[in-house]
Parts: sequence; structure tokens; C-alpha cells
Amino acid sequence: MSRPSHEILESARTIAVVGASRDPDKAGGSVPAGLQARGFRIIPINPYADTLFGERAYRSLLEVREPIDLVDVFRPAADAPEIARQAVAVGAKALWLQLDIRSEEARRIAEAAGLEFVEDECTAIVASLYRVRRSAA
Repeated sequence: MSRPSHEILESARTIAVVGASRDPDKAGGSVPAGLQARGFRIIPINPYADTLFGERAYRSLLEVREPIDLVDVFRPAADAPEIARQAVAVGAKALWLQLDIRSEEARRIAEAAGLEFVEDECTAIVASLYRVRRSAA
């Protein structure tokens, strides 16, 4: 059984954001920017961008060659199982599906591989509610 979502977020340092957006008015743009402002290292995953949030953007999780604590998903639920498989493949510690995104198949994939799993919650809301902030490393 996974820990409460705020504890999962508190233990993360590096967050890969699948569906990171170039549009700051979309959740995939504003939420990662807000997490970055709270001290998290953001790795944007967006096949149509070279850089986002001042960081190199990757086409997929499978291209990332550094440790990932949390995979934060801003993609439709239908994409979640494949993202879960990629999160497992890159050795992420947790998979987080944003508000209104639910997937039993993604949950099964993640939990079978030992990843913590959160669905239908917003990392920005949890960070704000529990005052989650990363200190400088």
C-alpha cells in the first residue's frame, strides 16, 4: 500500500513531467513551473519542445539517463499504462496521475513493479496544502 500522496511528494527531488506543456495557462505548464519554484528538479517530457522551464526536454521517459523519483502525468488516461511501463523501465520510484486521470491498468503495472502510485490528485494542490518544498541540495 502506498504512503499518503503528500509523503510521496515530500520524498521526491526529481520529477519527470510527461505531458509538460509550453503553454503556461495549461496545467502541464503551470504545475511543473510551480513545483520547480518550490525547489524540485523538473525533467520535462514533451516530443515537440527542446527546452521547457529552463531544462532540456525529452521526447519520452526512455531517453532520460538520470534517476527519477516521481513521474507526474499530464496525459489522457488511455496513455497511462504505457507511461507506467516506461516509468518502471527507467527505475522511477513513483507514478502520479494528475487530477481527473485514473487508470487501473497503470496502477497494476506500477504497483507490481514496486512503484508508489497516486491518481486523480494534483501535485500543485498537494504541495500547497502540505507546504511541500525542496531545500537546495
